[in-house]
Amino acid sequence: MRTRREFMVAFAATLALATTVTVAQLPSGQRGSGHSGNAPPPAIDVATAKAINTAIEALNANKYAEAQSAIGALKLDKLSPYERSKVEWILFSIAYAQDKYADARGHLEGAIKAGGLNEQEVSQFKYQIAQLYMAEDRWKEGAAALEEWFENEPNPNAAAHYLLAAAYYQLEDYERALPAAEKAIKLVEKPQENWIVLVLGLYLQRERYQDSVPLLKQLIELSPDKKEYWLQLSAVYVQLEDYAYALAVMQLAYGVGLLKEDAELRRLADLQLYNGIPYRCGQVLEAAIEHNTVNVDEKLYETIANCWIAAGELDKALAPLTREAELSSGGDAYVRLAEVQVQRSDWPSVQAALERGIGKGQLKDPGAAQLFMGIALYNERKLAEARPWFERAQATERHRQTAKSYLLLIGSQLEAVPRSDGDR
Repeated sequence: MRTRREFMVAFAATLALATTVTVAQLPSGQRGSGHSGNAPPPAIDVATAKAINTAIEALNANKYAEAQSAIGALKLDKLSPYERSKVEWILFSIAYAQDKYADARGHLEGAIKAGGLNEQEVSQFKYQIAQLYMAEDRWKEGAAALEEWFENEPNPNAAAHYLLAAAYYQLEDYERALPAAEKAIKLVEKPQENWIVLVLGLYLQRERYQDSVPLLKQLIELSPDKKEYWLQLSAVYVQLEDYAYALAVMQLAYGVGLLKEDAELRRLADLQLYNGIPYRCGQVLEAAIEHNTVNVDEKLYETIANCWIAAGELDKALAPLTREAELSSGGDAYVRLAEVQVQRSDWPSVQAALERGIGKGQLKDPGAAQLFMGIALYNERKLAEARPWFERAQATERHRQTAKSYLLLIGSQLEAVPRSDGDR
């Protein structure tokens, strides 16, 4: 739909054409009715032409009262059909310039009823009537007026199809909105951005993700600095389960500096981790912390730790795991930290992490903590201390077999140790 400013620019151009014939050039006493599009317009008598030109000059100067006064001096019932149509057009312009849409529409209808317009002008006025309904958010009347206009218009342009689509969209009649919107973007080589957005919205509503891809690419070409189009394209690729392309789009947006929000950076990191690029995932999130572009919380540190662990960078995982554990209300994060320390064979650190985790409580898998504590003590050759931890872990189905194996080892090793006289 045209904006008010666009409409008035077009209207000003029309006024400029209307004033190309001066009063002195108009033969007096000549009256006319409707005229064909190719024939010159009927003549206007001197007094009427003078009043019209005075009104036009005042209107162009935004002096609406003066324009109205100039037209008010005319006896409308004495005017020819052509003159009456011209006067109604001026009155429409005065009303429209003051946002009096109902009055403006009435004058357009009056211009048509006067019978002084050619077919092209009648078509133009009917189109403007439809626009005015929509300017008042009267979408139902606007759509009906536009449908009537379509019936008699042999070559409706792309803008008219978009206007109809917009009206039906506002009415939530998406079945009618879609074909009109599609027609609008097909009729022009370079459709306007908001036209493409309307079709895209209707496609996404119907989960037509594959059809949405070329539209989003087109939008990115038109407005590469609008990150919402990059984010939408990536999300569409996720819906299509094409995670590599989903990541590629996000990576490009990140590369040109568009991704600066918490959710966007986390989404990029998740896609990097999912696509097997964990090292880059860790770098992105740590850089985001450094630049204060993410909200620091337990979940963030968990993701960073996952990235470094997946990348095999266990030493880099320790700091985020520790911060996650400190921020967590339960002890599970400490158990996870202990598991990483087990892989590093840092047995004192394993015990320290587990003591804090067990102390916090709320463990989802207490048996894991018990098993790791037993493993740490076992590797420090504290067999007697390790045994009760394995016995507790053996009580859980998940860790029973591993704990049982360690208990057998401890039993065999303790039996192999010679007893002192005091033990006999």
